Amino acid sequence: MIRDDIKAALVAAMKGGDKAGTAAIRLIQSEIKNRDIEARTGGAPADDDALVVEVLQKMVKRRRESIEMYEKGGRQELADVEAAEVAVIERFLPQQMSDDDTRAAIEAIKAELGAASVKDMGRVMAVLKERHATRLDMARASGLVKAALAG
Repeated sequence: MIRDDIKAALVAAMKGGDKAGTAAIRLIQSEIKNRDIEARTGGAPADDDALVVEVLQKMVKRRRESIEMYEKGGRQELADVEAAEVAVIERFLPQQMSDDDTRAAIEAIKAELGAASVKDMGRVMAVLKERHATRLDMARASGLVKAALAG
């Protein structure tokens, strides 16, 4: 499980004296704990790894947005800190699907649902997320789905 990998990495980072890595991993654990608390009141995903991957993907997305803002603002040192955190977080994410694999999955779902136009995008995205959410960047997949349905 990803949670176990994160715990083991925290111990290794602490023993190795990696202060930046330790801080980033503690942030990851904090975000996961917050998501666990939210899940108590709402519906939690059946797969624990799916919950953890969802949290990690959101963390990476926020940090990439921050990097972009810092670079626009001329604060490269802050962008570098965020980039280091992204590198630590991405160590725990499963291997992402390639664009070709994503397109193949989209085409299979499109054929299965009989989707023909952009009006069917919501249905295709729902099935794609259900089947491949842990291995896909849904923002990138959205563009590919739109292109597949438009063309």
